[in-house]
Amino acid sequence: MKPAMRLLLLMLAVAALPSGALARPRPSALVEPTLHIAPGGETGPRVALTFDACMGKSDMRILKTLIDNGLPATIFVTERWIKSNRGVLETMLKHPDLFEIEDHGARHVPAVDRPISIYGIRAAGSPEAVRTEVAGGADAILAASGRHAGWFRGATAKYTPSAIAQIRGMGLEVAGFSLNGDGGATFTASLAQRRVAAAKDGDVIIAHINQPGRSSGGGVAKGILDLKAKGYRFVKLADGGATGSDGTTGAK
Repeated sequence: MKPAMRLLLLMLAVAALPSGALARPRPSALVEPTLHIAPGGETGPRVALTFDACMGKSDMRILKTLIDNGLPATIFVTERWIKSNRGVLETMLKHPDLFEIEDHGARHVPAVDRPISIYGIRAAGSPEAVRTEVAGGADAILAASGRHAGWFRGATAKYTPSAIAQIRGMGLEVAGFSLNGDGGATFTASLAQRRVAAAKDGDVIIAHINQPGRSSGGGVAKGILDLKAKGYRFVKLADGGATGSDGTTGAK
């Protein structure tokens, strides 16, 4: 058979295949949801401070700033962090008017239901593993505080849409953010201060409260005080009328 005839027959065979038969299934793209609180409007600008306590230690520069100034915040804790920082958690629990303790997972792995790595962190990898990560963090909070978590934020704050739906089905809203205050605790102190101080009415700020050895935490604390000096008010997520993108909040 001549080469030209072989090519023609191959083309005819491909054309006869069902539509999409050659298309490789594409996994759902990751999303990084945003989250805002209701703006203060005429009563003055307001923001929600949210901090991730992933593992390791506690940044007392930030915690002391919040307590000394009576500034509310939402703290997302992992089971790993709780085990190493029970005294700090007890301090937070003594100030229920200031601190809302929420779920950051059991082992601090991304709540993504397919096997990938994000920022070098291996994701949960399956729906079953996502459930274990989310439920493990929530159970640890319940055991330590007697309170059921209402919000979840996963490591890296990235998800697949299917994982978001799964977490919502577990009774938790998924916390995104609108302003990154410390770049995962990598910013210099001056940059972190400027980023936090630049928050707008209705912003949800994310930063880290578990990296006392990095300069970013000191900058975050100063940026918070800059916002206070400008007349900003601070609210916990539970009190802010928060609305997120990508189906992370609201009606299911």
